[in-house]
Amino acid sequence: MSIAENLHSIENGLQGTAARLVAVTKTHPPEVLREAYDAGARVFGENKVQEMVAKWEVLPKDIEWHLIGHLQSNKVKYIAPFVSLIHSVDSLKLLKEIDRQAEKAGRVIDCLLQVYIAMEETKFGLSMEEAEELLLSDELASLEHIRIVGLMGMASNTDSEEQVRAEFRSLKQFFDRMKVSLPVRANCQLYELSMGMSGDYPLAVAEGSTLIRVGSAIFGAR
Repeated sequence: MSIAENLHSIENGLQGTAARLVAVTKTHPPEVLREAYDAGARVFGENKVQEMVAKWEVLPKDIEWHLIGHLQSNKVKYIAPFVSLIHSVDSLKLLKEIDRQAEKAGRVIDCLLQVYIAMEETKFGLSMEEAEELLLSDELASLEHIRIVGLMGMASNTDSEEQVRAEFRSLKQFFDRMKVSLPVRANCQLYELSMGMSGDYPLAVAEGSTLIRVGSAIFGAR
């Protein structure tokens, strides 16, 4: 199937759900992204800052760019002028730098806290306890140029649907609990839940995902 057919098939499957599609375009050249754009895709997810900046410079400006990979503090300045959503915030230090660079760019940048839910070794992501502590912190409340709009999680890379479903469900339950227990703040309103990739997004959608990050199911295996 073509990129356009793959996109439309996934979009059709999302009708009637809460989920939107983030087309994960990492490692694909701008002409491939243009094909997706021409087929109606407007939300693109990139893992690497340098790659994202290069594509942003040459592609239409109505594209919503999401940074979904690990973000180093020293790279924030390159994407602060245009990034729509950062999925992978895993520390207060990084949030402070995003806030600083957003202020310089005259913007407020939307962010998701990355929460570690998988049953495997990984370098990145906050525990639920750390995420809750950060969400309730006075330091977060003082940041005026970021807005926490939700959470992101990656399930284990396993054939066990039961385990993947349980991991997604645990994040959704935490998300729901935080939504009702957080104090009302201008810079923290939880409504996005980024869960699900090419191999597991139907399970994530069933468990309440609002953003699915799909690459190979659209563009084919790299």
